[in-house]
Amino acid sequence: MAAAAAFKKAAKAEQRAHRERAQPGSRKRLGLLEKKKDYKLRAQDYHKKQNALQALRRKAQEKNPDEFYFRMTRVQLRDGVHVIKQPEEENTLEQQKLMRTQDLKYIEMKRVAEAKKIERLKSELHLLEAEGKQANRHTFFFDTKKEVRTFDLATQLRTAPELVSRVYNRPTLETLRKEAIWGTTMPAALQKLARKRKAQYNLLKQRIERERKMFVIAQKLQTRKDLLDKTRKVKVKKETANQPAVYKFQFQRKR
Repeated sequence: MAAAAAFKKAAKAEQRAHRERAQPGSRKRLGLLEKKKDYKLRAQDYHKKQNALQALRRKAQEKNPDEFYFRMTRVQLRDGVHVIKQPEEENTLEQQKLMRTQDLKYIEMKRVAEAKKIERLKSELHLLEAEGKQANRHTFFFDTKKEVRTFDLATQLRTAPELVSRVYNRPTLETLRKEAIWGTTMPAALQKLARKRKAQYNLLKQRIERERKMFVIAQKLQTRKDLLDKTRKVKVKKETANQPAVYKFQFQRKR
């Protein structure tokens, strides 16, 4: 038996490897000839898809149309397609980083420092030409239509026509005759001052936004600190990126 097995093994080592035939020359226009291993992969993929479709059909047939599930509250129909409502972001990445690494006293100190810088900038700029500021209105009353047609704003304000568009530092003609003009009057210098003033307003806007973010983070940290209390509480509003969560605590009489 051992000799026969060894002979069979030696004969198998010398035999030629089996090779499937290639596509005949007359059928080369049809592409590569599909081998059995290719057919098996294609058949497995086909049957897998058919089984999935059959399972989905069975699930749709057995589904109860009156059944409620909580995902219904988070899905809405848009143009015939079900879209899941995205939950509001509770904390931004910057807020998460500061809340993990810093404490309430540090955040409050930074917020107070930003508030002082904002007040100092406001005292320097006076918000005279700030973007988004509500435009000032000056109403004039007349008795006749002729006075309306002949109305001249520079004459009414008793100032030079070049100064009418100003919302600040608009002296009258009498003041211009009596006193000398202080400061530059060159167009290039005035444009440079305007650019500098605009940069100051942009800086003020950034500091206001930074102070608001610090205030929100301080409120969220204070809320987490208040939650350490053992008093029973109920959440009234969910936490968002712009405001902390709101809780209603049970009233307890202090001794």
